[in-house]
Amino acid sequence: MRLAIIPARGGSKRIPRKNIKEFCGKPMIAYSIEAALKSGCFDKIVVSTDDEEIATMARSLGAEVPFMRPKELSDDHTATIPVIAHAITASVRDIKDVEAVCCIYATAPFVQPQYIQEAYEKLIKTHSAYAFSATSFPFPIQRAIRLTKDDRVEMFSPEHFNTRSQDLEEAFHDAGQFYWGTPEAWLEGKIIFAPHSTAVLLPRHLVQDIDTPEDWVRAEFMYKALALS
Repeated sequence: MRLAIIPARGGSKRIPRKNIKEFCGKPMIAYSIEAALKSGCFDKIVVSTDDEEIATMARSLGAEVPFMRPKELSDDHTATIPVIAHAITASVRDIKDVEAVCCIYATAPFVQPQYIQEAYEKLIKTHSAYAFSATSFPFPIQRAIRLTKDDRVEMFSPEHFNTRSQDLEEAFHDAGQFYWGTPEAWLEGKIIFAPHSTAVLLPRHLVQDIDTPEDWVRAEFMYKALALS
């Protein structure tokens, strides 16, 4: 069995009701559920939520909500891995039946089915604990600067002041869309960003954090420009 778990708690602060707020004509969570369905990867698509309205909407979009997430896993400080571990044990009778589990964030409208498929194949082929979405930084991180308390500038890595950009190692970051993992990795709480993991690289134009109202507006402009619907 391959299981998709979409964590979607009801207590978003910076963008109230973010998981089900309308984004380009559809509830935000609809994009993640639809991508999971279109990928053809999953035997079960489960939404983990503490909110009845989100649960009702998730069911109407084709996902299952076989449990309500407990309060102790629904606050602002709860990490993703414990939520996924709980959802696995609450969704299946026998963990031995589970081959792989994919966490798909509910606020990832740019997520594409083909990358979910590609990451699953890479997870299996490389015998990794996790396979997740990542993308490249648009600027060399070795030439990053900080502002001091005196409002002065200094480099994080001053030894690279004279290094040409093309001679610096390319760096990547988490794309914040999906994370495949073995059930053992999730249940044991293994960290994701470690040598036992691999990554599928996304083009930067398909990656957008949506944490603030300004992010939301920018993401809608990008989504419409890309004509992804």
